[in-house]
Amino acid sequence: MPRYLLCAVPLATTALSSALVSCGAQDQVERLVPVVQQRYDFNTESFTQGLEVAQDGTLYIGTGQVGESRVYRATPEGEEIASEQIDPAFFGEGLTRAGDDLWQLTWQDGVAMRRDAGTLEELGRTTYAGEGWGVCSRQGEVILSDGTSQLRRMDPASFAERERFTVTLDGQPVQHLNELECVGGDIYANVFLTTDIMRIDASTGEVTAVIDASSLPNNAAPDPNNVLNGIAHIPGTDEFYLSGKRWPDLYRVTFEPAR
Repeated sequence: MPRYLLCAVPLATTALSSALVSCGAQDQVERLVPVVQQRYDFNTESFTQGLEVAQDGTLYIGTGQVGESRVYRATPEGEEIASEQIDPAFFGEGLTRAGDDLWQLTWQDGVAMRRDAGTLEELGRTTYAGEGWGVCSRQGEVILSDGTSQLRRMDPASFAERERFTVTLDGQPVQHLNELECVGGDIYANVFLTTDIMRIDASTGEVTAVIDASSLPNNAAPDPNNVLNGIAHIPGTDEFYLSGKRWPDLYRVTFEPAR
């Protein structure tokens, strides 16, 4: 649903046309907020970097910090089903399932780990240029973020880079794109160190909605790193899970128009 704004338009005729064009462009960007449907206990030791829902409703969770990073699978209620530690030299980042594989990133090591999506066992590694922050899977490709305004299209089998594209909001690049979630033709990306989530057209890179999650309670211990970081669509619904680094809460939410 588009948002509609009352624009302040100059009276000069020459300025009127450009102002209306600008206003019309902005009208296409929805302004949404998360509405909490349910809260679950979450693991306060999880420096959450990646969050994804499996088809059976369980969660894949990837965590960070050198020497502490791991990937684990759990129910929304917190029961752990499987867990694998990451090479202690690595700082774990985002993860996503692509077919029978689970790809997990590392921050500054340029290493992606391919895992068995069922057991989480590491099956192999490959490399990529630069940093890895977030990752999600869609329609024959994997999308990777590196903390800039660009996203990369990667091959889901080899993890080879295909191309890059820039994410823009009202024509301006959006920096610090982090954790990702692919849903149909959209990519959801949280903006690092903020409570904003961008909904991005996966074909054009244009932001189609800004989700202001500042109303979501952050009950983590005081620490500038303990920010919103974890977006996972619940298959077959219009709902999502949201959480953060060392958050004690996992929220099941819908995204609804801001009032």
